[in-house]
Amino acid sequence: MIKSMTGFGRAHQIINGREVLVEIKSVNHRYFEFNARVPRTYGYLEEKLKSYIQGMVSRGKVEVSVSIYTLEGTDAEIEINSTVAKGYVQALRNVKEELQLQDDLSLSTVARFPDVFNVHKVIEDEEVIWASVQPVVQEALDQFLEMRTVEGERLKTDLLAKLDEIEQMVAVVEEQSPKTVAAYQERLFAKLQEVLENQEIDQARILTEAAIFADKVAVDEETVRLHSHLEQFRQLLQSDQPVGRKCDFLVQEINRETNTIGSKATDLEISKIVIDQKSVIEKIREQIQNIE
Repeated sequence: MIKSMTGFGRAHQIINGREVLVEIKSVNHRYFEFNARVPRTYGYLEEKLKSYIQGMVSRGKVEVSVSIYTLEGTDAEIEINSTVAKGYVQALRNVKEELQLQDDLSLSTVARFPDVFNVHKVIEDEEVIWASVQPVVQEALDQFLEMRTVEGERLKTDLLAKLDEIEQMVAVVEEQSPKTVAAYQERLFAKLQEVLENQEIDQARILTEAAIFADKVAVDEETVRLHSHLEQFRQLLQSDQPVGRKCDFLVQEINRETNTIGSKATDLEISKIVIDQKSVIEKIREQIQNIE
């Protein structure tokens, strides 16, 4: 089943005292391009995210956003700087005695002084953090891949319809091409009759000229290759592997054979079919730019 390169997924969970929010989105890109936005203190997660997602996504410009909130202050340790606190208390009591003030010192008063508390950021284990983030990433990734799959199925349906449309056009060209030679032979015979009037017309010469013309305008090889390319394209659309680049190559080949038929065409109907066929091919080309 083919996949689109456009997708979005979002997940939110609280795991191990951490609130984790993950968003994944992607757009078209020729190759796999990855960009992550994570909190500065969790920068090491970027490489883990890239490796994890790249294992499931082969093409597209993928952006991942991760937010992590630690609940209940478990990410920090707070210590009392006893030396500083004692210094403040002693200094205030000295002033109290010197100025004969009332001693109304309290814990809340001391706690408001600068540098009384030392706050240390807890060094967190990377694997523990990843264990909290990975399930949320997977949930978002499941949504993301599901969206790409649904969009891919829609693209597949549309492309198959367009391939059938081209197949029908090729069939008309195959039917019309022999008539072009017969019409040329009739025109040649009529022209010679007009020029030579009552003189005898060399039938062998007419047949030779018609054969030369038929060889110049023959499109059998091109139509056979077109049928082959169209069948290969259908097979690719049934694959569960990334096929975007292969589809792009086949579209180039289909366009090349169509151009050759157009260059050989002397019949107005075939020329019109070639124009319509190139229009459908261009629509296919646009569609496959979104296939992984």
